[in-house]
Parts: sequence; structure tokens; C-alpha cells
Amino acid sequence: MIVAVASGKGGTGKTTIATSLALAVDTARVAFLDCDVEAPNAHIFLQPDFDSREQVGLFIPQVDEALCDGCGVCADVCQYHAIVVLAGKPLVFPELCHGCGSCTLNCPIGAISEVQEVLGVLEGGPAAGRIQFARGVLNVGQPMAVPVISQLKKWRALQDGQLIIRDAPPGTSCPVVEAVRGADFVLLVTEPTPFGLHDLQLAHQLVRELDLPAGVIVNRDGIGDSRVDDFCREADLPILMRIPMQRTIAAALARGQTLVEAFPDYLPRFQELYIQIQSLVSGQPVPAPREMAGD
Repeated sequence: MIVAVASGKGGTGKTTIATSLALAVDTARVAFLDCDVEAPNAHIFLQPDFDSREQVGLFIPQVDEALCDGCGVCADVCQYHAIVVLAGKPLVFPELCHGCGSCTLNCPIGAISEVQEVLGVLEGGPAAGRIQFARGVLNVGQPMAVPVISQLKKWRALQDGQLIIRDAPPGTSCPVVEAVRGADFVLLVTEPTPFGLHDLQLAHQLVRELDLPAGVIVNRDGIGDSRVDDFCREADLPILMRIPMQRTIAAALARGQTLVEAFPDYLPRFQELYIQIQSLVSGQPVPAPREMAGD
């Protein structure tokens, strides 16, 4: 089963939820993917021992000008405008290229070949003794996060995980779409504020467009108002857990501790969260979430 943890905005606690869920599940082999390739930080909490690394990139066109006759077919088939022909001369813009290969396939005289441009790296290794951890790291200055996320999802080192947790980037842009695509369930993390509500609505629209089942984690519960609850009720989005706004929680996270390590009472709650997700995926009745003092 693949569970993606997402949010319409940064700073709501995605990684807090994702790392604690990974540590809590002891009934399945867990693989953890940090898909926030522009700012990965799950390693701070899970402390993996990186023992594998490989470069990841795109194959972009390279034009042999001695062969090119300036016909312009390559520019016509490129929907991203990454190659243009001016005064009979082809110009390639690597920053716009998505590596689809259309120009190479359609060049009538074979004047285009492909060369790899390295976008970043994939790194992986064991964490917490039993978690397969992997992350993508986008090279500084590279604008294309999606190919790195796509190849991270397919990395051979993670194929035997029974539960795959994807910590998605924040927002609702293309990298988020790629991170949640193919998931069996999406956990949407929010906070009960006007900004949290606005971004939850955007994230819910995204998962609805992708036809993915979802549930909500309300972090920093106790601040703001009830509009997030009202929206979840109207949208038929189950609220699976509430984490209160507490200074001690913020202090523990700032020290690099996960929620279940700093507060062991949360361990059974995250185990129950996994059971709830399994029930929602299978269409079975969802057990009521455990309440704690201070919730």
C-alpha cells in the first residue's frame, strides 16, 4: 500500500506525520520516500545510514548542425517550446526540456541525438533498523523537480516495501501531483486557520481530480476556528487525528525528535491511524480515533 502525506502549504507538519507513521507501523515492511526534493528534511528525524547513491537526470536534445537542414519539425512537435529554429538554425533551451524525446523521434534526417543532463541524486539506506529510506535531492539551480520525484518512486531499492510512505512537497503544483500520483491513500495535513483552510481546499481539489481517497490530520489543534471542521464535514473528508498546539511538541521537533519518540503515548495513535487508512482503502468501517488528554 502506498500512502502519500501532503499539504496545500508548507510548515503544517507533513514530515512530522510521515516520519511518526513510518516508525509506528510494525506489522509491515516500510519504505519511506522523501519526495520534497527541493528541501528534503525527513533524514533529520529518521537518521538513515545512506549506503546507495545514483545520479538522476533527463536526456535532452543535441543537434548536429552539420546534418540539420533547418526544416523546423523538431520545433513543431515540442509542446514545451524547448527547441526553436531561427534563420534555419536550431536553438535548444535545456531548462524547458521535459525529456520526452519527440524531437529526436521526429527528426526526418536523424540530426538530433540525446545527452543526459544531471538534475540531482537519489540516496538511500536503512533507518531506525527496519525502514528503507530514500530521498531525492535536486541540484541547486535546476528547475525540474518532477523527473527526480518520478525516478525516486521507481527506484529499485524500494520495491519490496509493503507500506510505502511518500512525504510530498508542499503546495499543489506539478511536483506534488507527481508525488501523490499512484498512491492508494493521501493524508492531508492542515491547521485550523484561514490559511490552513484555503490550502486544504486546494489540496482536496487536487486529490479529487486524481480520484484518490483522502483523510485529514489537523495539526496545531486548538488555534483558529471551526471552519476546517465544517469544510471536512461538507466535503465528506474524515478527520483521522488531531494533534494539539503545544509548546512541548514544537520544542521536541526543533530538537530533531519525532512525535512518537518524544511522546510515546502517540505510538498507539499512529498504529491506529494505519488501521484507519487500511479500512478506508478497503471500504471497511473506520474505527474511531483514540482521544488523548489535552486533545
